[in-house]
Amino acid sequence: MTMLDGLERKDMALAAGGDLALRVQDGDRVEGYASLFGKRDQGGDVVMKGAYAASLKRLAAGGRAVKMLWQHDPAQPIGIWDEVREDDRGLWVKGRLLRDVDKGREAAALLAAGAIDGLSIGYRTVRAERDGKGQRLLQELELWEVSLVTFPMLPEARVAAKGDEPEAETWRKLAQALTEAAEAMSGRP
Repeated sequence: MTMLDGLERKDMALAAGGDLALRVQDGDRVEGYASLFGKRDQGGDVVMKGAYAASLKRLAAGGRAVKMLWQHDPAQPIGIWDEVREDDRGLWVKGRLLRDVDKGREAAALLAAGAIDGLSIGYRTVRAERDGKGQRLLQELELWEVSLVTFPMLPEARVAAKGDEPEAETWRKLAQALTEAAEAMSGRP
């Protein structure tokens, strides 16, 4: 998770198979889970079922939509989320990359090649509490955007590399190393 100007971000791996998989159709249509309920991420946060409901309702009532960005960069919209909804498992997104946009074409090529495989939510925490295990339980979030990203926050959601396979451990170690490097650069303990 990172935070910039009050906007928090939470990444998750796009599963390589099964019903959690990110699907790319016709080279520009994408769908998958951007967030899973009840899963602890590397930052110690757990998104609770229903956390997005009020935000999605407000967006719809205002005629607005969740933005599709490249790597959380607000200057790089790459497509449109046609459907963003909660179900029993998490936050489901379905949309299309805009091939008339340079980064949209690049994202489509990188997805097709398997070079990127992560989704990340950009949000503001409205309501959360801590449990006795050091976890922050995110109960209500104001969802701003869902990005395609390189490094996801929930590597255990990666179906292609099951938790007991060496590749999953490699991704966990890489994510931990990146987190530690970012903390060292920011001067935080």
